[in-house]
Amino acid sequence: MNENSLCTKTHEYVLEQGSKYEVGITDYAIEQLGDIVFIELPEVGAEFAKNEVFATIESVKAASEIYMPISGKVVEINEELVNSPELLNDEGFEDKWLIKIESSADQVEFADLLDYSDYKEEIE
Repeated sequence: MNENSLCTKTHEYVLEQGSKYEVGITDYAIEQLGDIVFIELPEVGAEFAKNEVFATIESVKAASEIYMPISGKVVEINEELVNSPELLNDEGFEDKWLIKIESSADQVEFADLLDYSDYKEEIE
């Protein structure tokens, strides 16, 4: 996640990377969950509408649903996290994205997303 990420109020982020978008959960969400023990990601090729549940994550504290920040089709999943979900808690682990999607979302879908700096203000 970086300064160019757009965030939801439910702590997901989306980051444009050329023709694809990286989707994940924010560092704040990871901190709140605590020790992550399981993650269920969708299949490549699955399509989701904005705000639809696309993944489930479980920690020692709770299970949470993860919502799609914009509509899109899954083109890649982070296999490393499926096999070792605890990597999300590792400060040194850089690839914390969950899925990569192709999307033809219009500006309306992006309208309610927060710039990273606005998101940080909202959670403080």
